[in-house]
Amino acid sequence: MAGKKPIATARRLRRDMTIAERTLWSLLRQRPEGLKFRRQHPVGPYVADFACPEIGLIIELDGGQHNRPAHQLRDQSRTDWLESQGWHVLRFWNTQIFEAPDMLGDQILGTAIALKRAKRFPSPP
Repeated sequence: MAGKKPIATARRLRRDMTIAERTLWSLLRQRPEGLKFRRQHPVGPYVADFACPEIGLIIELDGGQHNRPAHQLRDQSRTDWLESQGWHVLRFWNTQIFEAPDMLGDQILGTAIALKRAKRFPSPP
């Protein structure tokens, strides 16, 4: 369970969403494939931009500051931790939601469908 700091951070981030996050949220809140996405969802010590706990999908939108080497290392460490907890992480640049929204939407939907199917019909051991 997330401590108070991630929850307080999530509340602040929900209130102060970027234009790119607001744009993607307008698509995800329509519940594609009947899936409920949460915005600024605490996961352990982190706050995911968007998460669908039902299928274990996290979507991260990254701005230009994520191009810096130190930030890339933090992002990779974060992704590694989230994946070790069973989450599937998709990362997109903020600009993609404006330049290629259909491609981004198709990729998210394709991944969501695959994860939903995998949850419904898990592979035998």
